[in-house]
Amino acid sequence: MYDDALTREQFHELSDAVAQDDGARIRSIIKHLPPVNQARLIESSTPPTRRLLWANIADETQPEVLTELSEDIQSQFLERMEASEVAAATEGLETDDIVDILQQLPENVIQDVLQEMSWQDRHRVERVLSFDEDTAGGLMNTDTITVRPKFTLDVVLRYLRRHDDLPNTTDSLFVVNSGDEYVGTLPLSRVLTSDPSMTVREVMVTSVEPIIATATDREVAQLFERNDLVSAPVVDSNGCLLGRITIDDVVDVIREDTDHNMMGLAGLDDDIDTFATVRKSLPRRALWLSINLLAAFTSSTVIKMFEATIEQVVALAILMPIVASMGGVAGNQTLTVVIRGMALGQISRSNLGWLLRRELTMGLINGIFFAVSVGIMSYFWFGAWTLGLVIGLALIFNLLNAAIAGTVIPLVLKSMKIDPALAGGMIQTTATDVLGFLSFLGLATIFYG
Repeated sequence: MYDDALTREQFHELSDAVAQDDGARIRSIIKHLPPVNQARLIESSTPPTRRLLWANIADETQPEVLTELSEDIQSQFLERMEASEVAAATEGLETDDIVDILQQLPENVIQDVLQEMSWQDRHRVERVLSFDEDTAGGLMNTDTITVRPKFTLDVVLRYLRRHDDLPNTTDSLFVVNSGDEYVGTLPLSRVLTSDPSMTVREVMVTSVEPIIATATDREVAQLFERNDLVSAPVVDSNGCLLGRITIDDVVDVIREDTDHNMMGLAGLDDDIDTFATVRKSLPRRALWLSINLLAAFTSSTVIKMFEATIEQVVALAILMPIVASMGGVAGNQTLTVVIRGMALGQISRSNLGWLLRRELTMGLINGIFFAVSVGIMSYFWFGAWTLGLVIGLALIFNLLNAAIAGTVIPLVLKSMKIDPALAGGMIQTTATDVLGFLSFLGLATIFYG
């Protein structure tokens, strides 16, 4: 439960207060922590402690703390709230943050919460909720400040001064025509440094392309990265301005994508709670263990096919793991490169052939090198040049197989609408194991009769 913002003494005092269920002491310790640190404290605690900490967070701070929590932990608190409590807990938050929270709730509860909101807030939230959460429309905020091209910068400045505050991460204003169609952006730096008598049309930037609301969050992240954007306009299919996406939302997308890829390799949800209960964690883990067991039985079936050969040459059983392991590692290397390239939008039909040829070339070179090395070691180990030749040829074959599998499998999975990060590793490992054993034991059967 330790948090960097707490001193060691405060941490021990908080632990003691939690153990004694002393709400007053808990509130006095955590009330000075920023919301993000309070959220970290909750996420680093066990479920019983979380409930106690949450109950002692100030009402006015709870909305900000809620937005900083992971989706899994958010849902744990939200499912215990009434619709009116959820509405109160989201009051004052940015639209995209409210939508992120509401999307953790069942549809009927969402409607109840919307009814508890003011008309203006409800309209803004419903606008964003109409888009899929993994699209630009689902990421956007509706807190845009718009101006018309005909106005002078002096008028714009006077208009801005009428605001009590500007929305967070406001680096530009958006220029729209009378039909609310996006025309360009007006950086605040130009507003402040240009002649006040100049019009918006004279100083606005027209090179910033708007983002279509249906664009995926991954495409949005790529646009921000390539163009070094801080914010970007979001438009509908007719070019009308709907809202804006800011860099903090994109950072969340990148972090979630990284978590997804890392956890997906183990067959786990990217938003899984570190301290989730056994009841919640067990089903997902058991599912992927079961799938892996089927894959292992497939490999074992191949080995059993050559049972007679293994009984004849016992050394084959000793050397088999080498072939499978080398193929698995090589395949994972290729798979990781391809999945990363797909995530960055770098792989297409035009360069796929080149990529496959490169992986096959590296597989062949590595295969020959390690085939010679392992073949020589096998000869000196077992005193049989035939055994060295068999494992050498099997290594070459399996490293070439790993190059093909690591390149093709993620592309096939993507075409089937299956997440390559989630299923690619297991399928690739099974492919290199099965074909590795098949080539090694098959060649041994040929050479040893």
